[in-house]
Amino acid sequence: MGIIVRDLVKTFDDKKVLDNVSFSVQDGETLGVVGFSGSGKSTLLKIISNLLYADGGAIATTAGSDVAMTFQYSALFDFLDVFHNIAFPLLERKEFKGKYTKEELKKIVKEKLALVGLEGIEDKFPSELSGGMQKRVGFARAIVTNPKTILYDEPTAGLDPVSSTLIEDYIVRLKNELNAACIVVTHQMSTITRACDNVILLYEGKIVFKGSTKEFLQGDNPYTKQFIDASLDGPMEIKSAI
Repeated sequence: MGIIVRDLVKTFDDKKVLDNVSFSVQDGETLGVVGFSGSGKSTLLKIISNLLYADGGAIATTAGSDVAMTFQYSALFDFLDVFHNIAFPLLERKEFKGKYTKEELKKIVKEKLALVGLEGIEDKFPSELSGGMQKRVGFARAIVTNPKTILYDEPTAGLDPVSSTLIEDYIVRLKNELNAACIVVTHQMSTITRACDNVILLYEGKIVFKGSTKEFLQGDNPYTKQFIDASLDGPMEIKSAI
């Protein structure tokens, strides 16, 4: 089933941040969500992950499955080692608490670390890891419950190009391993090109483009052309200044 979003509406202070947004993401598919700052991208992820309530519309995900979210800056607990960061959902969420023995938890954490290309770092603390490694530990924590829906908020933010490529490759790998429906909020063209099957472009809370990554990159939609060219000229008005 994946994710189905129908007529989603969210208003802050009389401003519609999301205005009847509708789309779907199939299992085993990654959707890129792009747009200028303030276009509603992060709000959309927060509503899907139940961190915010919508004012209207509906969201459906694969029945009985977890929705996992990875945050822009990994959001690891500094006071916990890697093992306890990854195992945290299994140790603290009531539906998993007490379900696994310590040895079973060790095995699960080891398997998830292997999926993101990290092994033997269970005893390290976040401060001992590079930014890219912290991101991957965050991925491992997100998938520890074997979710069928994974949400990524700016997964390559703050990374160098090589580390970004590595993260993008793992987004693809995790989608394939879990057959998950994934949504990636990003500004980075390499992430769109390498990791996304389809793309939507938000502007002032509305979808102004919806289609395949190829159509996004090569089509003649004036909104996508302005976004790709990073141009001040086009149908989208830049309302904030540095």
